[in-house]
Amino acid sequence: MVSRKTGPLAVFALVVAAAGATGGCIADADKADPVSRTFAFAGMTLDVRAHDVPTDVVAADRRDVEVTRWFDDRSPWSDAWWRLEGGALEMDATCTGFANCDARFRVEVPRGVRVLRDGEPTDLRGPGE
Repeated sequence: MVSRKTGPLAVFALVVAAAGATGGCIADADKADPVSRTFAFAGMTLDVRAHDVPTDVVAADRRDVEVTRWFDDRSPWSDAWWRLEGGALEMDATCTGFANCDARFRVEVPRGVRVLRDGEPTDLRGPGE
């Protein structure tokens, strides 16, 4: 017989064990197919807002902004979006409820563009930076 105090703990342990046993059901952005979108951009400053999704921002020899998203989504309650309005690039990829997803972004910006992350100056990655 399971007491009321250990009942929820036992259920939690069972859920954790089941999740571990079904490792193929764990979302992994590194295994997702990349999806890219190009945005026209003529500004001198770009504010990247990725809503806590891991994001690499790199300088590239280009005139536009290209965003690549890797989004492994194993949930019917997920949402991924991106938009460039004015000088702000907004991106997000999320799950809600009892969900399993993982995401990351890569943003290529024209060389010479000043880049902010959530309004704060940031360092760029990539060759020559």
